[in-house]
Amino acid sequence: MPEGHTIHRAARLQRRRFGGHVLEVDSPQGRFADGAAELSGRRLEGVDALGKHLFHRWEGDLTVHIHLGLFGKFKVFSDISSAPEPTDGTRMRWRGDAGVMHLSGPTACEIISAEQEDVLRQRIGPDPLAACDGDLDRIFSSFARRSAPIAQVLLDQAVVAGIGNVYRAEFCFLAGIDPRRPAKQVDEETARQLWELSISLMKVGERIGRIVTVDPAEVGAKKPGDLRRGSRLYVYKRAGQPCRRCATPITSTLLANRRVWWCPTCQPS
Repeated sequence: MPEGHTIHRAARLQRRRFGGHVLEVDSPQGRFADGAAELSGRRLEGVDALGKHLFHRWEGDLTVHIHLGLFGKFKVFSDISSAPEPTDGTRMRWRGDAGVMHLSGPTACEIISAEQEDVLRQRIGPDPLAACDGDLDRIFSSFARRSAPIAQVLLDQAVVAGIGNVYRAEFCFLAGIDPRRPAKQVDEETARQLWELSISLMKVGERIGRIVTVDPAEVGAKKPGDLRRGSRLYVYKRAGQPCRRCATPITSTLLANRRVWWCPTCQPS
């Protein structure tokens, strides 16, 4: 499932390309046919994201809520004349002077009311890519009430929005936390470190379009975008390989049916 940086990046790029344009909208698959008919011929006025949720703002105060889930994907084509035909799974298609967009496989693609959006937003925790005053207090309060492992709690979108399996393993490593530590045993300073890491590193991910947590200087690079695929992460999917900082073999286990990775030396229990 795409993590929050991917959704915020999609919002920014869609807003830049399609914002302000009148678009023809249809649903080749048919599952969004009524919604597409209501949108077609209207102007896309904005696109914004919260965690793993995307909101398209259309002329006439219409909002489309998108959640990609495990299989959702956007494909954008700059030239309407050469854009490929949609696949059978294309839920929604936009066409206009700015190009073409295909959306396939989302968990949610629906027109929602302002009341429905408010209810949805109330269920979502602070977003590192839309940080506000008071967010850290909310997060620490959530930690203090939970005995589940911190790595499990970091995946709870009601606690922090947008963090997925890659980032949670990397943030725990960088904060020196055993991912199995109960969340309520995480002190306020460590909670602050996790929050600040999520803000800084997810901003990098949004900007360059990939998750990079390794400090470029540690591998002889100048900037995150220079790192090759195999050198971008500290622990994620590196079980049995030496820790980049201490050479201890990385270990892994399942937490609530999701695998997590850590360094036993850098992240003592």
